[in-house]
Amino acid sequence: MERPRKVPQLILGSNNLSLAVSFLVLLTMVCSCSSVGVNWGTIASHKLPPGKVVKMMKENGFTKVKLFEADEWILEALMGTNIEVMVGIPNIMLQEISENPKVAADWVEANVTDYLYTGGVHIKYVAVGNEPFLEAYNGSYTHTTFPALKNIQQALNDQGVGSKVKATVPFNADVYFSPDSNPVPSAGDFRPQVRDITIEIIQYLHANDAPFTVNIYPFLSLYSNDYFPLDFAFFDGTNYKPVRDGDRVYNNVFDANFDTLVEAINKAGFPDMKIIVGEVGWPTDGDRHANVKNAKRFNQGMLQHALSGNGTPAQKGKIEVYLFSLIDEDAKSIEPGNFERHWGIYEYDGKPKYELDLSGSKRNKGLVAVDGVEYMLKRWCVLNPDAEYLDDLPDSIDYACSLSDCTALGFGSSCNNLSAQGNASYAFNMYYQVNGQNSRSCDFSGLAVVSDKDPSVGDCQFPVMISRGGQMGFSLLRFFGVFVFLVILL
Repeated sequence: MERPRKVPQLILGSNNLSLAVSFLVLLTMVCSCSSVGVNWGTIASHKLPPGKVVKMMKENGFTKVKLFEADEWILEALMGTNIEVMVGIPNIMLQEISENPKVAADWVEANVTDYLYTGGVHIKYVAVGNEPFLEAYNGSYTHTTFPALKNIQQALNDQGVGSKVKATVPFNADVYFSPDSNPVPSAGDFRPQVRDITIEIIQYLHANDAPFTVNIYPFLSLYSNDYFPLDFAFFDGTNYKPVRDGDRVYNNVFDANFDTLVEAINKAGFPDMKIIVGEVGWPTDGDRHANVKNAKRFNQGMLQHALSGNGTPAQKGKIEVYLFSLIDEDAKSIEPGNFERHWGIYEYDGKPKYELDLSGSKRNKGLVAVDGVEYMLKRWCVLNPDAEYLDDLPDSIDYACSLSDCTALGFGSSCNNLSAQGNASYAFNMYYQVNGQNSRSCDFSGLAVVSDKDPSVGDCQFPVMISRGGQMGFSLLRFFGVFVFLVILL
């Protein structure tokens, strides 16, 4: 999800035989499984050891995970867990894979086939690209996505795993829309610029029994429109006027968005197409609507809604969803907004932000944290109270924030109410922590000083970063294992 976003133009807002046929078609669209998936992104300055994260996922009952690339360490940590995996291919690789079937075959062999054995990794999908038709990309991947998809699926087929591993393409919701003249889901269609190629992809996916994958973000409807009704972004709201589309009534924007896609796919002639929601979630910081309370409200409502079997007005049954995301990523691009680094259900250090019942019930159930996390020393870098010459302070703050994560200082965010001195201390500390508490990273020409007193205030937390020792230990352990194996062979 590291890319600029665009909010799609969506809603605010008969005889017995035909009925039987319609019912059978409907059944083929329903996911028969309880599907609690999660996206695991890794664009962070200090990463948790994959083995510890996977252990946490198992203890919490996550059954599916979506990866944005084939990370060797993560795939090895997933071995033997039976957690269903969707492994991604970055957009930057699409052109080479589209032009050279051998590159596709080599990628599949190294990142899929080699893991498919008893006790290996339960890989079920390959995500070819990530929102490649996003309008903000200006067509950069329009001509390479479909050939890359075909080459990957063909490689899966050739290597004898195509019957159980399917290639798909995660689309942003801006590939479909409802026209301004008739803004209801039943008027849904694909964006004209990509309509033909999207339908070609759908036809290919359908022929290979692969799903259509879409990313839906109700938060962005609220973020981009000051007049959007707040409650309509959630599943339990009442302070809004429902959207009526013929005999269908829409009580939340997710259903309206999803059914716009359903109608677009129906118009293309594929009413039995399986749909997966590859990303859906709510951030906890970086915007006035991005907070723990709203994130818990949305994600718990999403799970209850998806697993209830009620479906949407146009499609009944359980909805297969992957929550976005597992852990905060403090090194992501913030071009879409400061919230982009705060989508995690978990903090950067593997501590859950709020209670969340993954079964979809209404119980308040605590999540299990990542166990055995190692931190750096409890010390912080703050504004030097004895500093006299503050002319360079604004430039120093800008410099610190350009190389670390200061998104919590933005308007409506958790640290928005700090004093000017507090802002400086927060910026200095983030830079200090990202740089491993190196003493030289807490100077700023005498403006900063190291303190052993936690400067956190209320909801504004000054973090102490994860120790890199835990990650190094994980790498050294693997190296040592390989070394011992070679010694035995010799």
